[in-house]
Amino acid sequence: MSLEIKIPSVGESIVSGVLSVWHKNEGETVAAGDILFTLETDKVSTEITAEKSGVLHQLVPQGEEVKIGQVVATLEEPGTGAPAPEPKAEAPAPAPAPVVVAPKEERFTRKKMSPLRRKIAAQLVMAQQTAAILTTFNECDMSAVMELRKKHQEAFVKEHGVKLGFMSFFLKAAVVALQSVPAINSRIDGEDQILNHYYDIGVAVGTERGLVVPVIRDADKKSFAQLERDIIAYAQSAREGKLRVEDLQGGVFTISNGGVYGSMMSTPILNPPQSGILGLHKVMERPVGVNGQVAIRPMMYLALSYDHRVVDGKEAVTFLIKVKEAIEDPARLLLGM
Repeated sequence: MSLEIKIPSVGESIVSGVLSVWHKNEGETVAAGDILFTLETDKVSTEITAEKSGVLHQLVPQGEEVKIGQVVATLEEPGTGAPAPEPKAEAPAPAPAPVVVAPKEERFTRKKMSPLRRKIAAQLVMAQQTAAILTTFNECDMSAVMELRKKHQEAFVKEHGVKLGFMSFFLKAAVVALQSVPAINSRIDGEDQILNHYYDIGVAVGTERGLVVPVIRDADKKSFAQLERDIIAYAQSAREGKLRVEDLQGGVFTISNGGVYGSMMSTPILNPPQSGILGLHKVMERPVGVNGQVAIRPMMYLALSYDHRVVDGKEAVTFLIKVKEAIEDPARLLLGM
């Protein structure tokens, strides 16, 4: 008896994907719960597991586009197997093919873009074409946050089981800034402007498959420890291809940290239909003026890209100043200032 392995539904709007990798070989015996293959769609990458034990017979090669509900393999009970095909009469030998001389040097490689990469490309182009994107910059002194982390890191880890990172500070700072500048926490819907009164903030995560933006829900109501746990869990799920579609939906604002890759300055692109995205960058020691003296401080450039249709320049500058003030004086975040 055999069990058909079908492409499962992974989201309401998803109708197809790419069977990107077979994790088990043709004819291999697998156990219930073993990962059979990875399905990549334009939103998420999902690992499909075996429902029961059996011998795997693949019907679709890896790299092929498949539809939701399509049968891509069967699992045969051990010892049964599929009947062997009847021998075919030998066909006459084909005429020798003309000799094609390959070029001495291959100068490029062509490969099909994954559904996720195609979706990212379409989203970026759509954002550029439908929004009036403008970027404004500022910088912040990271000394206070770095000193606070150094002073309390050991106790924080002992108490909460996670490290205190930079991102939870910026999530909290973004909430304060969004509360001060409501226009950035909005989106355009036809001829209306929708003002959001909640703070579900996306955090961009780079993976081998492309950039994904899982959403931290109710960032305004969570502690630093809760935020750090959410960030770690989402980053791990993203890199393992285990994010759910709902993990990526409903964000009102996005934070993207190019600093982890060494970026010193960038102009991030909006994540539609959101009206703002905060770009973080590499912390670098630079000479700055402090109380009339030149001092070396760990500085970070901040970039806010925003939709100028609903956000004015003054509001964008005000937002960045609020973020800067919160990071340079972290006690403000505890006091809601």
